[in-house]
Amino acid sequence: MVRALKRVGETLRKRWGLGAVRYTVILIVALLAYGLVLLIAGKDPIKAYVDTFTFTFGSAYGFSELLVRMTPLLLTAVAVALPSRLGLINVGGEGQLYMGAWLATWGAITFVSLPQAAFIPLLILLGFVGGGTWAAIAGFFRARGWVNETITTLLMNYVAPLIVGFFIYGAWRSRVPGASAFPQSATFPPAARLPRFFGTRVHLGLVLALVALGIFWFMLERTKWGLKMRAIGGNPEAARRLGMRLGLYFVVVMFIAGGIAGLAGMAEVSGLHWRLSAGFSPGYGFVGFLISWLSGGSAIGIVTMSFVLAIVFAGGSLLQITQGVPFAAVNVLMALILFAVLIRPRLVRRKA
Repeated sequence: MVRALKRVGETLRKRWGLGAVRYTVILIVALLAYGLVLLIAGKDPIKAYVDTFTFTFGSAYGFSELLVRMTPLLLTAVAVALPSRLGLINVGGEGQLYMGAWLATWGAITFVSLPQAAFIPLLILLGFVGGGTWAAIAGFFRARGWVNETITTLLMNYVAPLIVGFFIYGAWRSRVPGASAFPQSATFPPAARLPRFFGTRVHLGLVLALVALGIFWFMLERTKWGLKMRAIGGNPEAARRLGMRLGLYFVVVMFIAGGIAGLAGMAEVSGLHWRLSAGFSPGYGFVGFLISWLSGGSAIGIVTMSFVLAIVFAGGSLLQITQGVPFAAVNVLMALILFAVLIRPRLVRRKA
């Protein structure tokens, strides 16, 4: 028994060690390439990196903002990693995030007299149901064999913001003088705002994200349900012949995954903005897909890459002020990280 535990420990140490090396190499390559881009644009890459790390790690406020950025990235990454175990590709985290925020906003501006003890669970439920229902549509189409979920989730990303826009430009638009000039809903009542911690903007959404990540790891690695999911993802035809109801798994798992992304939207509007507005997400759903891809769907990898890309987001906002670098440069860095990941398997195959 002791020897078996030692072997398991050695295996885990090797796996985590290789993972750490892999993520470090990816990050170094991407940062070097990004520095070259900044240099060509006439900026000082060394000062840019110094400013970024000084801001994020040099003060309690900077680190708290890092955690704020990290919250939706964790949730949207789990929303992609979960269905990937079934062989499903969920590209719709952004749309599911918007629909979770949309339904949570409906609850916040409808049940204004509820106490906070009842309001917060209601918002969590509505956010989960909003994102989950949106994703379950794609799961149903895949279960019936009508449309691949990659196409439906991708296209639905562009429908969800239109639905949000219809309401915040119409029935939900704020009537407060001055605020009505902007497309946004009425402000949430105080009871409908997620609690914040230690006088910062870090809110309950971070706790929800860590709980979701922990459940994701436990369910897939330590339960019979997770074993069945890996079996379906590994060989769907064999799983079907063994009597597993693949269609049911597709719909249920997509619902859960979309619900997790919906929690990210709910947390953004009720934890940070206290209202629903157009374009409140700078693309968290798409970055969550990138994080899941980079991490290989592992829980530790999701935490690591979410932390790294949260630094990228925080640095992007800072560099607009210090060096006049447009925020779109963040997309350049993320694209370079993705290229570094994609080129690695090609190099390995060529070497083999």
